[in-house]
Amino acid sequence: MPASALARNIASQISLLVTTGDLSAGDHLRTQHLADKFGVSRSPVREAMQILAEQGLLEQKENRGFFVKDVPESKVVEPIGDEARPFEVENDYQRLAEDWLMDRIPAEVTEGMLRDRYKVTKAQLSDMLMRAVREGWAERKQGYGWRFLPVAKTPEAFEQIYRFRMLIEPAAMLEPSFKLDRKILQEQRRIQERMLETDIVRLPAERLLHNGSLFHEELMKMSNNPFFHLSLVRVNQMRRLLEYRSRIDRSRLFTQCEEHLAIVDLLDRSEILEASYAMRKHLSGALARKSPIAWSWSQHAHEKVGVT
Repeated sequence: MPASALARNIASQISLLVTTGDLSAGDHLRTQHLADKFGVSRSPVREAMQILAEQGLLEQKENRGFFVKDVPESKVVEPIGDEARPFEVENDYQRLAEDWLMDRIPAEVTEGMLRDRYKVTKAQLSDMLMRAVREGWAERKQGYGWRFLPVAKTPEAFEQIYRFRMLIEPAAMLEPSFKLDRKILQEQRRIQERMLETDIVRLPAERLLHNGSLFHEELMKMSNNPFFHLSLVRVNQMRRLLEYRSRIDRSRLFTQCEEHLAIVDLLDRSEILEASYAMRKHLSGALARKSPIAWSWSQHAHEKVGVT
């Protein structure tokens, strides 16, 4: 039986994890962990790993599962460019997000209505809705049906998110509970340096957006105030809804990565006040660059944005 489209795209995403070094030769792939990571059931993950085993990227060991093989990088199948998508249902997910942004669907819907509209299976629709829940713009109604939430759906909301971040991210560094975590700094330095060296030009747009959000969320953890961190994660999820309609301007990412590294350098030297100021300046610059998309998205313009 031919592999499902969902399994093929998960296989491509696992391959990308190997390419970027998140998975190394000899690593054991845990099915449940990957299913949680991609927001799917274990069945398509197992199917994806079988695909990669047949391609020679993974090795299946009896009674032990799948392991990453030591293969030349040239053999790794990598999704490149903004057209690459983690899942086949990504197109349907973006159609759902687009329809909600453009008020083509009501705020309260049933699964039957959505399946008829997007011509997807029950499992595919579940993946779409669970992702919308994770990204903060959908919730299951009590009893029956689903409700879409009016988050980051307007130009005003998008700018308000950035102004909120300009308040909490610099302030978090000045919290009495703020404590430097050298492991976080080292890991974020590694990611940002790798982006400058190779990843900006070769990674899919969604991965670049993820890396940008991760940088800020990981620094926020050092405040040791969970409400700061949870608030930032929440608003980062909300703003992705609008950013799905935009194209990444990769040329801007070099400057943004350099600014990220400058903040890491300041923190590494325990210059906390200076790092806080640099963070506010960084976010202020990002807002100034991104605000035009907020005013043109409703005309279906595809402005180029960064990933801060």
